[in-house]
Amino acid sequence: MSETTRSPMPLSETRSPMPLLFRRHSSGEIRNLASLSSSLLPAFGTVMGESSVRLKRFLIAPYDRRYRLWQAFLVVLVVYSAWSSPFELAFSKASTGALLPVDLVVDAFFAIDIILTFFVAYLDKSTYLLVEEHKKIAFRYVTNLWFPMDVASTLPFQAIYRVVTGKTSRAQVFGFLNLLRLWRLRRVSKFFSRLEKDTRFSYFWTRYFKLICVTLFAVHSAGCFYYWLATRYHNSESTWMGANIPDFKSRSIWLGYTYSMYWSIVTLSTVGYGDLHAVNIEEKIFTIFYMLFNIGLTAYLIGNMTNLIVHTAVRTFVMRDAINEILRYAKKNRLPEGLREQMLAHLTLKFKTAELQQEQVLEDLPKAIRSSILQQLFRTSLENSHLFKGVSDDFIVQLVSEIKAEYFPPKVDIVIQNEIPTDFYIIVSGAVDVVTYKNGMEQFLSKLGSQQMFGEIGVIFNIPQPFTVRTKRLSQVVRISHHHFKQLVQPLHEDGKIIHTNFIQHLKGLKNEELAEMPLVSEFLDDLISEEASMNEAGAQDQQENEIFTTTSSLSKTPSTRVIIHGYQPDHKPKSGGNAGKLIHLPDSVENLLSIAESKFGRRGTTIVMADGSQVDLAALREDDHLYIF
Repeated sequence: MSETTRSPMPLSETRSPMPLLFRRHSSGEIRNLASLSSSLLPAFGTVMGESSVRLKRFLIAPYDRRYRLWQAFLVVLVVYSAWSSPFELAFSKASTGALLPVDLVVDAFFAIDIILTFFVAYLDKSTYLLVEEHKKIAFRYVTNLWFPMDVASTLPFQAIYRVVTGKTSRAQVFGFLNLLRLWRLRRVSKFFSRLEKDTRFSYFWTRYFKLICVTLFAVHSAGCFYYWLATRYHNSESTWMGANIPDFKSRSIWLGYTYSMYWSIVTLSTVGYGDLHAVNIEEKIFTIFYMLFNIGLTAYLIGNMTNLIVHTAVRTFVMRDAINEILRYAKKNRLPEGLREQMLAHLTLKFKTAELQQEQVLEDLPKAIRSSILQQLFRTSLENSHLFKGVSDDFIVQLVSEIKAEYFPPKVDIVIQNEIPTDFYIIVSGAVDVVTYKNGMEQFLSKLGSQQMFGEIGVIFNIPQPFTVRTKRLSQVVRISHHHFKQLVQPLHEDGKIIHTNFIQHLKGLKNEELAEMPLVSEFLDDLISEEASMNEAGAQDQQENEIFTTTSSLSKTPSTRVIIHGYQPDHKPKSGGNAGKLIHLPDSVENLLSIAESKFGRRGTTIVMADGSQVDLAALREDDHLYIF
């Protein structure tokens, strides 16, 4: 348990405990930090350097793995001491018989632990640093109440008396001195406290086992002390035991122990058959106090068990309350049955998937850990979606930390047609239907599955969502905010070009039925196709990138104003429809506006005016204003 070599660098007398968590395996390591006491954590600002990796020679770290195993072994011995101490008080023959060698061996182990305590570093509560100086460790232990009590509970008084006098004594004083061993029960209390904080063990069963141990110890101690009252009374026949077995003192020890446990359990459970009852005044007084103690013990047991059971059912109570609230709200506002069922389905799914989502858990974690978890879960889905194929790892890493995972039950609308575009979605699992409404009738357009995307057209073009997207079965999706998306794309120009290219390819692959619901997108594709056909390959690439960046400007900056441009003077409207108005996103300069007009109408204008002939101020234009370029 102690280090056998000194550190090559001088060590200070105190050090932070945390570096020792990473010591080599020979000194033990802590695999579960949740089992550590909070008193062993370092103070804020503590410097943890390599020079403090090892303790001084012949020192033991309080969280050393082997020292923890030693402490667990002592807990087993404490269980024996808790049983033997009251037992030897009641049955003095056992203390000088078969149990004497066992007691000596157990006392020897606790004597070794007293010696080891002088070499265990401790945590200074004022500085939260481990103290390694031997003198300070010894002074702290000796001046504490623990040292004299540890010594008193370890000394084998009966064996010492036998060695000094050469006689074996069964005096009652030795039975009471043996009760000093109950001081060791504090180790059991600390042991259970550590187990309750250790996530490797069930809190419910740990607490349940602790309650059983408390009950058994109370029953055992009361039964032994009650039997001791019968053995010391001057008239053995006027005792609760003598009234049933007159010669009980000469009978078997285990017969008396069985009667004692029977009486103690019957009294604790308040059954009271009446076959064993108090006879003399001393027994009656003890029974009164024992029954009063049982009231408190029973309340303690019932309170703890109730708390454990209610704790496991608290989520059920919350869910039932939430469902009742929804039902009252739907009834009060006379909501239709279909909408009510959607509300209930969503709420039920929310509770069923709470353990999978764990939003509160993720929010409490550092951003780096949270990002690593999300990458592990959703990175593949993002990389395989049509919009993000081929983008850099830097973009994926930044994007995945901003996504939100959600579950949706079947037949629930995720996106509603004509709603404001605020987010777009990627399907992780499940399936959705894309539908539209014409003249009040619902029309099915397509079905989307895992790793496909929806809602991005409305976000990129900054237009109302063109379709309604409804879940076909239980689906998990990740939601990407258009605000975060634009912030990420803006500084990453190369990734922005890749996303633009992927987006155009996706638009070209849409069905005619879907394009018919999006006139702006259809017009954009028609213009793009005509430009590709009329321009040479080298110039077309530059023009295409300029057009994409202009039309989808919402990716890299705040969504621009949309205006309608015309290729003629306000008072010279052509008779043919060839020069009809074109809806575009307003660029940031007049030169770019003239370039867009040239690409739309086939000739470059020099003058831009409003419908009334007034000059144009780009900053003052509003949505759907008409501009005339000639």
